[in-house]
Amino acid sequence: MSGAATVLRAARRLDIDAGVVRSPAVIVVRDGLIEAVDPPAIPEGATELDLGDVTLLPGLMDMEINLLIGGPDNPTGLPNPMHGVQDDPVYRTLRGTVNARTTLMAGFTTVRNLGLMVKTGGYLLDVDLGRAIEQGWFPGPRIVSAGHAITPTGGHLDPTMFQKLAPHIMPMSVQEGMADGVSAVRAATRYQIKYGAEVIKISASGGVMSHSTAPGTQQYSDEELAAIVDEAHRAGIKVAAHAHGDAGIRACIRAGVDCIEHGSLASDDTVQMMVDHGTFLVPTSYLSEGLDTSKAPPALQRKAAQVFPKARRMLGKAIEAGVKIACGTDAPAVPHGQNAKELWALVDRGMTPVQAIRAATVTSAELIDAGDRGRLAPGLLADIIAVPGDPTRDITALEQVRFVMKDGGVHKNEPVTAPN
Repeated sequence: MSGAATVLRAARRLDIDAGVVRSPAVIVVRDGLIEAVDPPAIPEGATELDLGDVTLLPGLMDMEINLLIGGPDNPTGLPNPMHGVQDDPVYRTLRGTVNARTTLMAGFTTVRNLGLMVKTGGYLLDVDLGRAIEQGWFPGPRIVSAGHAITPTGGHLDPTMFQKLAPHIMPMSVQEGMADGVSAVRAATRYQIKYGAEVIKISASGGVMSHSTAPGTQQYSDEELAAIVDEAHRAGIKVAAHAHGDAGIRACIRAGVDCIEHGSLASDDTVQMMVDHGTFLVPTSYLSEGLDTSKAPPALQRKAAQVFPKARRMLGKAIEAGVKIACGTDAPAVPHGQNAKELWALVDRGMTPVQAIRAATVTSAELIDAGDRGRLAPGLLADIIAVPGDPTRDITALEQVRFVMKDGGVHKNEPVTAPN
C-alpha cells in the first residue's frame, strides 16, 4: 500500500534537461520517489510544504570527497598530516558521521568517497559509514565507497609521503592499498571489491600536498594500471585515478580508467584523448582558491603555486573541448560543507551556471551509473534541494541551501529571509 504524499510548492524549479527555470513549481513526492511534477491536481490528504521564494533543484553530487578526515576537529581545509598515526578507526568513523551530516545539509545527497590509505587493519570504513546512513542511523548522503586507495610504495597516497615517517612506522598492507607489481595490485583491487568497494581509487601520478612526489610523475607502470582496470571492470566496478601529470593521465586513458581526478597538467592532446575515449574528468578546481596552504611546508606551497594556475587553464580548455566533467571538491582540502564552491569554480573557468549544475547532477549520475537521480522527474529518487534566488543567474545561490530532502524525507527546512 502506498504511503501518504508530500507536496512541495515553490516559486521556481530548474528543468535540467531544458536548461531553464520554470515557474511556479509543484512536486508530488511519495514513498521516496517523485510521483509528479506540476500535476493538474494534487492527491487528496497530501501534506503540503510551501517553501516560498526559492528554486527547487535535484540533490547535488560530489564525486571526490573523503568524509573520514577533516571536519569538526580540523575545519580549516588542509587535513591534519598526523591523522594517520593519531586517529584510530573508531574515532575516524565517528568523525565521518559529522562530516556526512554537514555534507547533506549543504545540499549534496550523493557522494563518491575516494579514500586515502589509512591504517585500519583492512576494514573499509567508508563502506560501513554508507551502510549506517542507508539504514537511517544518522543523516548523510548516499556514499559510493572506494575503500582504501591503491598506491605504490612512496606514491602520492602512501601515508609516509604526507608525514615523513621513519621506516617501519605504520606499515601498510596490500589490503590497505599498498601494492607494488601486477600481482599485488590485482590482490589489492580484489580485496577492496570483496569488502564492498563500489569504485576503485588509484594513485597514478605524484601529488601537490605530498612530500617527495613530483605532480607530473607517472607512478604506476602501464602493466600495473592495465591489471587494476582489468580486475575492476571484470567485476563491473569503475576506476578513478588521482592524476595531475600528463604522462600519468595518458597512461590511465590508454589503460581504460573511467575517471581522472584533478587532471591539472593535461596537455591539449591529452584533453582531446579524454574526449575521444569518453573519459570523465573531476577537476576539483576550487582547490586553487579554497585550499589553505599557509601552514603547509614551503616546498608544498611552491608546488601549489606552480600547479594551480596551470590547472585552471587546463579546465577552461577541457570545458571548451567537451570533456565529460563531473563535480568534485576533494573535501576536506576544501572544508566540508563548502562543496558548492566547486560550482562557482566551474563557472569561473568557462561553464554556464546550468552546465555547472549539470556537472553536479546528471553528469555525476552518469559517472556512477545512477539513472535514478539527478533530475526532477517522475519515477526518480526524491532528492530535492531549494535555494533562494535563481542559480542559473547567480551560481553562488547554491551556497545558501535552505531545504534538503533525501529519499522523500526532509532533513533541512529553513525559512528564506525576505529582501529588505
